[in-house]
Amino acid sequence: MKSLIVIDIQNDFLPGGPLGILRADEIVPVANRVAERFERVVATQDWHPPDHGSFAANHPGKKPGDVITLDGLEQILWPTHCVQETPGAAFAEGLDASRFARVFRKGTDSRIDSYSGFFDNAYRQATGLGDYLKQQGVSEVHVLGLATDVCVKFTVLDAIELGFDTHVIVDGCRAVELKPGDCERALEEMKNVGANLLRSEDLG
Repeated sequence: MKSLIVIDIQNDFLPGGPLGILRADEIVPVANRVAERFERVVATQDWHPPDHGSFAANHPGKKPGDVITLDGLEQILWPTHCVQETPGAAFAEGLDASRFARVFRKGTDSRIDSYSGFFDNAYRQATGLGDYLKQQGVSEVHVLGLATDVCVKFTVLDAIELGFDTHVIVDGCRAVELKPGDCERALEEMKNVGANLLRSEDLG
């Protein structure tokens, strides 16, 4: 079975949000259109406690973009975003969340970030996404969402590692681009480990 994984299309990542991604709003109709072609659609949702260690605001004297060590791991600091139970953590307006068979929340532990939809950044805990997909008989996944160079990339790398035939719907993604070229580098990295890059129209 094939499944679509929709990554973090949430209000705080849209233009105007605290971690707004350029033209991220443009992928909402792409996600809705693509979802109609899949029997099984799942989503991930950044779901941080207010005291999350990745928030620059929780480290006096630090600012977004700074790098610290958080519980033994290198951590980029971000603006406060996708705090549990806030409007910013909600799925984007217009995104048809009724299509989602399951939603897997990540970043819920204040001591560690979780970019991948499958695991936290230290692989200490799984979100349950991998087990769920395998229980459903899914062998092929298509991935889109936010952001190409962060959560999409790490979800795709883990999907391949877990043995899924993995495809990235490039026009259904947008990148943060902390550094110019991050998007292209992420796409190249995903392709090099075996991901198939395609566009939504390629699905027929």
